[in-house]
Amino acid sequence: MATAYFGRRYTLSASHRLHAASLSDQENRAAYGKCNNPHGHGHNYVVEVLVGGEVDVHTGMVVNMATLDEAVRTAVIERFDHANLNFDPLFVNHVPTTENLTKAVFDVLKVALPAGKLEYVRVEETENNFFEFRG
Repeated sequence: MATAYFGRRYTLSASHRLHAASLSDQENRAAYGKCNNPHGHGHNYVVEVLVGGEVDVHTGMVVNMATLDEAVRTAVIERFDHANLNFDPLFVNHVPTTENLTKAVFDVLKVALPAGKLEYVRVEETENNFFEFRG
């Protein structure tokens, strides 16, 4: 079986404060720098989703783009867009770093996608920083 891949990009804006309860204020400032700002800060994230699988002989697609868009909209965009990640239940026991956000997006999409195999999620935090999670 040959695997084909289909990728799509989405955008969302969210805020967070990087602060670990297990560290002192000084250790948090040393670990997270300006990202430890008590008032938080935000990013305009670009989320890339890649699915792979066999090309359906009837549709010619790995997954229907509308199906993928709906899964991302309901599981990711509606949940995280214009949200403070610190208040999301997925981050109660985790610092909302972009590494953890990328894994969280992967985890919620893995459940939400009815067809196609989720290969990876990549999140661009800035023009210089990106993160990828493969399950």
